[in-house]
Amino acid sequence: MRVNGFAKHACRAVALAAGLAVTVSLVARSAEAGIDTGAAVGIGLGSFALGSAFGAASNPYYRPYPYGYYYPAAPVYYPPPPVYYPPPAYYPPLRSCWDPYYARYYAC
Repeated sequence: MRVNGFAKHACRAVALAAGLAVTVSLVARSAEAGIDTGAAVGIGLGSFALGSAFGAASNPYYRPYPYGYYYPAAPVYYPPPPVYYPPPAYYPPLRSCWDPYYARYYAC
């Protein structure tokens, strides 16, 4: 069964809130004693690594560029280019003249 997007995000939010509450409850006791710089850096790097692992586990097959080393361009639908139809050739009307002697038309 597939979980829809809203339920998935709601579950993540609840898990994040629970993890934050547990972390605050555990760290609050040691904050009174104070921690040195090295321990703070270790906590930061550890949380970065843990967050990266959880982020990678949520979508293990994520490939931002699936067709190689570049992102394929979106399909663009351009309008067709304008078509040029040359004007039709000029053909002057055929002239004819009347010859009354022979009672016929002839080309002038």
